[in-house]
Amino acid sequence: MVTIKSKKEIEQMKEACKLTAQVHEVIKKEIKPGISTYELDQIAEKFIRDNGGIPSEKNFPSEIPGIPDFPGSICASINDEVIHGIPSKKAILKEGDVVSFDITAYKNGFHGDAARTYIVGNPKTLEDQKLVEVTKQAFFEGLKFAKKGYRVGDISNAIYEYVTKNGFSILREFQGHGIGREMHEDPGIPNYGKPGRGMRLEPGMTICIEPMVIAGNRQIYQLDDGWTIVSEDGSNSAHYENTILITENEPEILTKP
Repeated sequence: MVTIKSKKEIEQMKEACKLTAQVHEVIKKEIKPGISTYELDQIAEKFIRDNGGIPSEKNFPSEIPGIPDFPGSICASINDEVIHGIPSKKAILKEGDVVSFDITAYKNGFHGDAARTYIVGNPKTLEDQKLVEVTKQAFFEGLKFAKKGYRVGDISNAIYEYVTKNGFSILREFQGHGIGREMHEDPGIPNYGKPGRGMRLEPGMTICIEPMVIAGNRQIYQLDDGWTIVSEDGSNSAHYENTILITENEPEILTKP
């Protein structure tokens, strides 16, 4: 069900989005060779709770029988891990790693959701640098169509065309989404599709646009932990996401630092 937020609800939701953006800024300063994703997870959870929020991803229910709920407060995915990487004491960041953090904070009855990808220290290859840059720009290509009167497919097509034009693959099995009182609401926002198709965007809608990009082919598989999605060919990946408010005019990025 798509929810149109009132002005009051939007103001409440902005607090959750602001907190999410702040967590990313805190994490960004701590990224360095030698630190574990578990340590970064602990830093993120403490900051969220100290500022009146709850990490939305903590204990997020698994849809797979026998798989425990998500144990981390953030998703931390390194190199060929595309999304949903579980923070671990064994996952030590190294120089040149490509690492993505997907963070969702809950506050005032609403969720804020954003993802960022960083290179630890200096990039190993120019392709890694390009991968991160293209993934971020793909978000902004989609954002151009996150306006009243456009359709979801317009966003999806813009992302797909930009990513593939630059020689990378787009993840199709997962997508962006509506967001509000629930972390995942309608409509789904795929990263590929035909322009002019899908739900028409209306002011008051809050959505997450999130390109998930793989340097090689788009084939993936899930690790035995039941959460982590990795590229089949072992190529690196990147993820960039913001929570967006559809307005009467230009879209507003609610998770902007």
